[in-house]
Amino acid sequence: MPAFTLPAVQFTITIVLVAWMITGFTPLPGRWLRWKMFCRATFTHVTLTGTRPDGRTQPVNVYEHLSPGSFILGPPQLQTILDHLTASGGYTRIDGHGRVLSARGEHPLEVTASRVVL
Repeated sequence: MPAFTLPAVQFTITIVLVAWMITGFTPLPGRWLRWKMFCRATFTHVTLTGTRPDGRTQPVNVYEHLSPGSFILGPPQLQTILDHLTASGGYTRIDGHGRVLSARGEHPLEVTASRVVL
């Protein structure tokens, strides 16, 4: 194998990868690493108050119940966490309000009697 073949292959692969990364943020939907894919996440910003079995109320931080490093919390995931918190006996009900942020815009969110209402 000629001595210049390996550097030429490395150079070609580097150029292809750089071009792929540059075009990764162009607005072409339906392709991997395209900007449209990244903006499809749904975020929930919510303030919750839980009622304990003894009648006391306290703030509830749902992010404490996500895996470390997680921050994307959509309404279905929020409902799953609320179901877990009430089924485990930690709270009799959870109420609150907030906003849902997604590619479709920003919308109000209510939590009433441990149910997410959009």
